[in-house]
Amino acid sequence: MAIQDIAFSSGYITITREGGAPTRYPIADVLRALDIPTGLTYEQVSGVQALANLFGIVIKALVENDILPEDFADDYKFDHIIQAIEGQGADLLNPDLFPE
Repeated sequence: MAIQDIAFSSGYITITREGGAPTRYPIADVLRALDIPTGLTYEQVSGVQALANLFGIVIKALVENDILPEDFADDYKFDHIIQAIEGQGADLLNPDLFPE
């Protein structure tokens, strides 16, 4: 069953599948305070950039394969999502999963 919508709210990710009701998944059960760094070090910046590239690749593939529509995030235009991902250092035309 294809995903129709993904929404984020405080503490939850809500996924709506085609023909189904929205399902809320708590992220608090997955993340702990110890998992969230208090400050980024120089070594961690390349990890953020790689994650942004990976996230961009996944979204782009989902849209290109008609799994997600380009307007999957109602309040945001697809171009704005791309701009935000690229703001994290990603390059959607030439993604680098191993930045230096």
